[in-house]
Amino acid sequence: MLNQLNSKSLLFLRLVTAVIFFQTLFFKFTGAPESKFIFSTLGIEPWGRYFAGVSELIASILLVFSATQVFGAGMALAIGLGALSSHIFVLGITVQNDNGLLFGLALLVTIFSATILAIKIETVKHSINSLKKAILKTSK
Repeated sequence: MLNQLNSKSLLFLRLVTAVIFFQTLFFKFTGAPESKFIFSTLGIEPWGRYFAGVSELIASILLVFSATQVFGAGMALAIGLGALSSHIFVLGITVQNDNGLLFGLALLVTIFSATILAIKIETVKHSINSLKKAILKTSK
């Protein structure tokens, strides 16, 4: 029962996070005024916007598939923390009268991706150990 609940919870968390990323891609790749404002304020327009869009696209694709969900969640966590930092230290919670919507979405992505990683902690440990072994093997 608990395993089935975790499976359904993970699917929900993964899909919501992926959908949030997918829906923001349109704004980043089309150069919507809101996106241009945000990345100009951060001093990284247009390349930062492109990089963020591509990163979100990759993370969302990785999140959709069970085999790559941990990697997608790791990317999503990093992206979410970057977005939260940008809001807290530079942009503010409300950006162009959005009533904190973008901040809220970044917070949701961060919480959901951290939760996925917490649930899949054994997979995370195994992936890190495998990566360590591969690095050590190639350095010899």
